[in-house]
Amino acid sequence: MEEQQFLIKGAPYTSRDPALQDALARVYTTPERPRCMCVRGGIEMYVAKHRRYVVKRMPNSGHVHHPTCASYEPELGQSGLGELIGESIIEHSPESVELRVDFALARVPGRAFARGAALEPAEINAPRHRMSLRAVMHFLFERAGFNRWYPAMEGKRTQGVMHKYLLEAADGLQIKGTTLSERLYVPEQFNEEKKSEIAERRRRRLAFLQSPEDDVQFKMALVLGEYRRDEASPLGRKVWLKHMPDAPLFIDAKAWARIERAYGSLLDARDADTKTKLRVVIGALIYAKREHMYHIDTASLMLISANWIPLEGLHEADLIHALTEQRRRFMKPLRYDARSAAAFPNVLLLDTGAKPTPLHVLSASLDAKERATKERAAKAQGEATWVWSTDKPIPPLPEAVRSNTAEATVQAVPVSG
Repeated sequence: MEEQQFLIKGAPYTSRDPALQDALARVYTTPERPRCMCVRGGIEMYVAKHRRYVVKRMPNSGHVHHPTCASYEPELGQSGLGELIGESIIEHSPESVELRVDFALARVPGRAFARGAALEPAEINAPRHRMSLRAVMHFLFERAGFNRWYPAMEGKRTQGVMHKYLLEAADGLQIKGTTLSERLYVPEQFNEEKKSEIAERRRRRLAFLQSPEDDVQFKMALVLGEYRRDEASPLGRKVWLKHMPDAPLFIDAKAWARIERAYGSLLDARDADTKTKLRVVIGALIYAKREHMYHIDTASLMLISANWIPLEGLHEADLIHALTEQRRRFMKPLRYDARSAAAFPNVLLLDTGAKPTPLHVLSASLDAKERATKERAAKAQGEATWVWSTDKPIPPLPEAVRSNTAEATVQAVPVSG
């Protein structure tokens, strides 16, 4: 990600400045706030502490940052995130965000459904949004910044980078009273010469799976990794992840068949005739029936580009490729748990001025209802909206303009206090 410029106690720093951590430590327990200098005058931020000090945007302030700024966040209606903020995603403090999810982090073997039901229920509750496993995957990718692209990222999205930033994104996230970073495993970059050390760190990381919550419940971990292949085994199917070639995940054959039916188009997309090959990420809740044998309880699959940008489908692949080839700055709005992504821009172009430009893809494979929704969404955003019908060549993209962030350098800003 490109450098941010901050002003802290009247002194300028960049996000890569070696002195930044010391500066943040000095203001962490004080009322002093850093300012992000992406726009003239700056925008107040706050300091959080996880493994290190981190400068974060204030709640509900993402849309006032410059679109090219790492702290920029579109208004909530531009993605599926808006439906979840305040109900499924609760910020209790700068260091603690609660995710209310529709899945458990423990498995009870052989649990049966309760028989019968009360004729007159004691109460009726309005339905509440709870995040699915897919929505949690989207939230982690967005929090880690992997739904954004800047030219400086070219060649830098390795498995090691994914491992580092997804684990950092899980810091401070609470699910059912548990810190997600304690339950999340992202494979390290595999190295044949260091495979024994990597395997030992993985076993230590997942050792808690060997200790049940009590006599009947298995603890579960969330594994996030790139799907490689699956094969038959006496226990059903073995699922292999890239960068984890020595420890498969096991799943019942019938359960895997359901996954293939639900996500078959995503798995097939890896072999599509696209300009760059696509990947599939699997998010799997796993438990250990026996020592060091990891079984999948629940899984969700997500299509991503060669640069790890989440995609809604194949219809977005050529646009994402064109944007990266032309060295554009952009953000991919994510669906989360919205019933349809057609109402959202497929891409927000961030380098066209003070406001992002929405890009809409009108896929030839959309059904009539989805097509009507997409056409209404594009029309509602006025003349500035860019629309591409995939049965035609990609039209010219809106021109990039030079970022105005240089005009807001910290040296030019008067500081009070």
